Formats: sequence, structure tokens, C-alpha cells
Amino acid sequence: MKLLCTNEKSFGETIRENFVYDDKTEYICKILNTFQFKSCFLSRPRRFGKTLLLSTVRELFQGDRELFRDLWIGKATRSSKGTRSRTST
Repeated sequence: MKLLCTNEKSFGETIRENFVYDDKTEYICKILNTFQFKSCFLSRPRRFGKTLLLSTVRELFQGDRELFRDLWIGKATRSSKGTRSRTST
């Protein structure tokens, strides 16, 4: 059973320690693919997940695929690799 996090944790800690994580990786992917500026202003209220969001983006760019295995972006990556390999054969 997944636990609810009651204090601030990084994305890696949240996933590794089996806490509940509301998967925002699809939105992160959309932002990164459509964002054309050098900076982005995240206007969210206090305690609304800005630090966790940025921690998720950091882990995404560091390339630890195991953390994203069960999330949207991990599944999308696996399925896109599968379709590429099938079309190339």
C-alpha cells in the first residue's frame, strides 16, 4: 500500500520510498515540447508542489529511467521505442 507524504521530499525519494505520486509527467512533457522561451514562471500557491515538479524535471534530465518506469512518460517512451523498432523491420 502506498503512503501519503506529509513532508517535503524529492521526486526520487517519493518514488523509491513508495509514497503516493500524482503523475504529472505527461504535462511536463507537453511543457518541455512546446515551451520556446529560456525561462518559465511557475505561479502556484504555497505547498502546491512546485519543488516536487522541479525535482521531477531534474530527475528526468538526469536520465534515471527506473524512477519513471510506472509513470506516463516511462510508458510513452517504451511504447514509442516499440513502434519504431517494429516499423524499421
